[in-house]
Amino acid sequence: MTTAAPVVATPNPFKIGLTFKAASGFDAEWITPTVFGGSADEVAQRTVDLIAALKEYGVIELASKAAEYTRGQYKGATAAAKTAPKRFEGGKVVSSGGGVHGGDVECVHGPRTYRSGGTWEAMFCPAREKSEQCPPAWKDKKTGRFVVKG
Repeated sequence: MTTAAPVVATPNPFKIGLTFKAASGFDAEWITPTVFGGSADEVAQRTVDLIAALKEYGVIELASKAAEYTRGQYKGATAAAKTAPKRFEGGKVVSSGGGVHGGDVECVHGPRTYRSGGTWEAMFCPAREKSEQCPPAWKDKKTGRFVVKG
């Protein structure tokens, strides 16, 4: 009885890393697959196959729901701290205002997402469908709190 020698795979000289980000903001869920291949053409074809399979099997949607569920289970920080706005400073991502903002930082759809436009700051509803989104909570410059204006 003879046994065949094991096949040793040579390293693939080509690879591509992908990032699929569900939304803007630092708290959006990401899927970051890597595709390897023996040639550029092989990597390109495998990338197309991967994207098609992720879509066909609902992986992106499932990852989004799992991330949303996980965030909903987290009990360690207050909702305000979890949605604290972030900015770049000195090459790092840092929280604004010590990480805690008062006011309407949550809505019926969950923690709001912080955005700013230079002269304004607001917290927006996380609902994916525009028609379902709650009104934004705008930052009151006098109090520093986010308020939904009626």
